[in-house]
Amino acid sequence: MAGRVLRLRLHEGADAPSASDVAIEQAVIAGWTGRDADAVEKHIKELEALGVKRPATTPIFYRVAAARLTTDSAIEVLGEQSSGEVEFVLLQWGGALWVGMGSDHTDREVEAYGVSVSKQMCEKPIAPDFWRFDDVAAHWDRLILQSHAVIGGSRVLYQEGTVAAMRRPEDLLARYAPGGLPDGTLMFCGTLSVHGGVRPAVRFEFALEDPVRERKIEHGYDVVTLPILG
Repeated sequence: MAGRVLRLRLHEGADAPSASDVAIEQAVIAGWTGRDADAVEKHIKELEALGVKRPATTPIFYRVAAARLTTDSAIEVLGEQSSGEVEFVLLQWGGALWVGMGSDHTDREVEAYGVSVSKQMCEKPIAPDFWRFDDVAAHWDRLILQSHAVIGGSRVLYQEGTVAAMRRPEDLLARYAPGGLPDGTLMFCGTLSVHGGVRPAVRFEFALEDPVRERKIEHGYDVVTLPILG
């Protein structure tokens, strides 16, 4: 089966992380996953302002090619109408559930006429570090997501909030895969509202903080724009 093998660092308890070559065979993008109906509606309207049609259901689960996943420090995109958004991600691997973070980088121009198509247009950056879900489950809602974007030469706060804004992992997994995620499956789990509106950037940086265990996962990537010639 086609997919992507990524070198990831898996953190379990207080032990040093183990580096593993993880074969990801399926990638899923869960959209409109907010617990707060008003916040979901706000994000839908953000995208409607860009011409994106309202989703058929909320939440909704899109499939994306696993080959689009990357831990690289830069991605190449076509044109200047794409942007990132921070999300927590779930990974089923080795018989265990892991949590990390990624950016659902999306071509916004293509998104206006086909969300499923737009999901295939850009690489999906993820941080190489993952925590065992069991280690954070008891204080899940206290985890903090944050992103910054470099726009017009300035680094600005783009998104910030706790994962409590989105449905819990157990909820999403029960809706998508009642029997459990197959090993080698990675799921993006929804995003936060954007400060100042959705817009492109030349660099996108994101973090997932655990204030209880006092640790943080951080990652970032440059956005290299390729010209549209016709």
